[in-house]
Amino acid sequence: MSNPGPPRIRVVDLETAGTGQSDVCEIGWQDVVLGGDGRWSLSAERGARWVNPGHPISPDTMAVHHILDEWVADAPYWKDVAPAVLRPDGGVVALAAHRASFEQRYCSPRLTGGAEWICTWKCALRIWPDLSRFSNQMLRYQRRPEGLVHEMGLPAHRALPDAYVTAHHLRDLLNAASVAQLLAWSREPGLLPRVPSGPERGKPWSALDDRALQSLATDRDESIRFSATSELRRRCQQDEPLATAPAQTSFL
Repeated sequence: MSNPGPPRIRVVDLETAGTGQSDVCEIGWQDVVLGGDGRWSLSAERGARWVNPGHPISPDTMAVHHILDEWVADAPYWKDVAPAVLRPDGGVVALAAHRASFEQRYCSPRLTGGAEWICTWKCALRIWPDLSRFSNQMLRYQRRPEGLVHEMGLPAHRALPDAYVTAHHLRDLLNAASVAQLLAWSREPGLLPRVPSGPERGKPWSALDDRALQSLATDRDESIRFSATSELRRRCQQDEPLATAPAQTSFL
C-alpha cells in the first residue's frame, strides 16, 4: 500500500462569473498539512484551474478578478473539474475557505464527498477578536503571517493567490486551536467581537444594555443575532445562583 501522506486540510477559493447561477470560472487550492512535530504548515501542493461557467462573465465581476471570457471558453465545466480538486487522492481531514458559506454554495456534498468545512473568517473572530477587521486581505496585512511570500499572494481576488493567503491564516488557527474546535466554531454563525453597525457600532457586546441586546437578537443578520443572543445567555448564566450543598446528609 502507498503511504497516504500526512493529514491535510485543503483550502479552496472560487472566482465566479457573477450571474448568481452555477457559474464558477476558476478554482484555486492550497494544502495545509500536519507535521510529525504536531504543528501545521503549508505544503507544496497548490494549484488553480479554469472552469467554463457556461455563459459570459459579467463586466462588474470581470472588473474585480479580471478573468476574461476567452480564457475560460475551452475549459471543462464545473462538474468535471470539481471532484478531482475537492476529493484528492489520499483524502482530506476537511476543506477550508474564508467565509466558507460562499464556496459551499458551489461545492456541494455530492462534489466534496460530504467533507466538513472550516471557515477561517468565523475562527479568526474567535482567535483574534482584538483585530479591527476580518477580511482575508485585512487579516493578511494586520497579522503579517510568517512565511507568506508577498508576490505569491497576488493578484488579490484570484483563486490561487487568495487560497494561498487564506492557508496562512488557517495554519496559524490550527496551531492555536484543535481541528475539532475550528470545525465546531465553523458550524455556528460568526461570533462578532463588536457591534458591526447602527448606533452601537464598535462597542463590545458586554457594553450594551439588555434592551439593546434583545433588539439586536432579532436582526436579519444571523451573526448579529447569534452574537447578541450569546451575550444575553452569558448574562443569564452569570446571574444564576450557585447550587449549595445541604448542611448535612439526609438518610431519607
